[in-house]
This record gives sequence, C-alpha cells and structure tokens, in this order.
Amino acid sequence: MNSKNLTAIGYGLLFIGLLVAPLLGAYPVFVMKLMCFALFASAFNLLLGYTGMLSFGHAAFLGGSAYVAGQSMKVWGFTPEIGLLLGTASGALLGLVVGFFAIRRTGIYSTMITLALAQMLFFICLQMPFTGGEDGLQGVPRGKLFGVLDLQNDLAMYYVVLVVVVAAFLLIVRTVHSPYGQVLKAIKENEPRAISLGYDTNRFKLLAFVLSAALSGLAGSLKTLVLGFATLSDVHWSASGHVVLMTLVGGLGTLSGPLVGSAVVVLLENKLGEIGSFLATLTSVEWFNTLGESVTMVTGLIFVICVLAFRRGIMGEIIARLVRRKAGNKG
Repeated sequence: MNSKNLTAIGYGLLFIGLLVAPLLGAYPVFVMKLMCFALFASAFNLLLGYTGMLSFGHAAFLGGSAYVAGQSMKVWGFTPEIGLLLGTASGALLGLVVGFFAIRRTGIYSTMITLALAQMLFFICLQMPFTGGEDGLQGVPRGKLFGVLDLQNDLAMYYVVLVVVVAAFLLIVRTVHSPYGQVLKAIKENEPRAISLGYDTNRFKLLAFVLSAALSGLAGSLKTLVLGFATLSDVHWSASGHVVLMTLVGGLGTLSGPLVGSAVVVLLENKLGEIGSFLATLTSVEWFNTLGESVTMVTGLIFVICVLAFRRGIMGEIIARLVRRKAGNKG
C-alpha cells in the first residue's frame, strides 16, 4: 500500500471519528474548540511550513476576527453565516495590512513586525469600549443558520463546524498541491532562485499571508460562535506562541502535523488535571494531583522533548520513517 492510500485512509478514519464523536459521548463544545484550533494551526502552517515566513502576530487574525464576528452577531444583529463571512474578511484585511509590511523584511525583522502590529491591535482591543475591555465580548448569540437551522442545539452546531473546518482544510490541501503551492515551496527553499526564474516572490508571499490570515480569522469567528464570547486572550501574543507550539509539536510543513499538534496542546490544557488525578489514583503518588496547576510547565517540557527527540515533530518523524522504510523495501 503506497503512502497516498495510507494518507487517504488516515484522513478518512479521522473524519469518521469526528462524525461519530458526539454520538459516542464526546463533549461537542470541547471537540468544536479543538477543531477551531486545528484550523488555526493549519492556517499558520501554510505560512510557516510551506512559505517559510514566521509570524508572531497570528493572534491578531484569530482575535481580531473573533471580535468582529461577535460584534456583528450580537450588536448588529447579523445572522451566523454573515458574521462568519465578516470575521473571515476582517482576518484577510488584517493579513493584507500586516503582510504588506512584513514581506518587506526577512528573518527576525519580519517576525518582529508581525509581533509589533499584533500588539498594537491588542491594546486597541483593550481600550475600545465595544470589545468589553478585560471582560471581553460576552453573550454572543448563535442564532439560526440561514434562518432555518437552530445553532443553539450543540449537535447541530457541531456538524456545521465540522463541515466548515473540513472545507477549509481541503482548501489548504488544494493550495499546497497546486502550482501556486509549489512556488511557495520554492520560495521557502531558495527565494533568490525563485526570483531568478521570474517569480514575483513578494506577491506570492503576500497572497499566502492573506490566505493564512483569512483562515485564521475563520477559526476565530467559529470559536466565538461556538463559545459565545471573544476575550483578550484570543488576541494576546501568547495565542501566537500557542499556534507556533502546536505546529512544531505536530510537524512543521506537514498537512497532518498541525491537526495532531493542536490536539496534543488543547488536550493538555483542558484535560491535564483529569490525567493527573487518574495517575494519582493509579500510582498513589499525590504529586500527580498538582499537574492541573502546571499546564504551562508540562507543555513546555513536551515542547523541549519534541525539539530534542523529534525535530520534525510527531507526524514529521512518522512520515520520515515511512519514507525510509519504503526506500529500504525498494532497495
């Protein structure tokens, strides 16, 4: 069985698992939150993993779009689909502005530009009255999709989120495997050579920035619709750090890596206390009960282990081993 068939089977099993997860007792809101972060990480990976541009400002697209979508649905009275479109469009617009400045520099200077602009947006969200300041934008209604489907029902909301996230992920897959995606890979590997071949690399990078920002905005808008609020933590620089962590742990430059990395990080953040209690019961070691208070430390430790032992990330190492095994079988 070749690698393409294995990949298709893997994605098929994941999709089936997500389809039946609520029916098997999984908490729909938690799985929806996980899917939103998986989309956020996949969007970020499109920029870093396939274009080679590191952004420390992706929280601006996630959080800024979350506020726009929440404001449009709560205050302006727009329907969910319009709110999601406005959130996605605002993410794309922010990406255009940030990307316009970021692509004019390379390396650490480009990265610091994204961080600086994102911090500017953070302070705007902190000061503006409509964002709710430190309290955030609360009480965002789910409403009815197209005036028909009541999203107050968690199960209905779950399958809407699943459809949107799967469609967005397929768009990323199509982009990566398109001629445009091949140019992005060429820019990442050797930008001067891509320029010598006649490609306007700044135009390609800016489009990648806008596409990544728009999909991040979609993730933020979905998150607001699911949870009913947008807070400063969505636009804080730590959210940018989290998405970098998710991508590196899962596997930079792989399509499946951000999915696995986001699952690991979100599960640790939300379920570490339960895992610690289970380990304490199993081993009678009381220290495990304190794991829930040490999420940042445990997450950092896992990141260090992945960097030292799995430099390609979880999925990157798995894919590399499969490739070596296939090469060995051919030999």
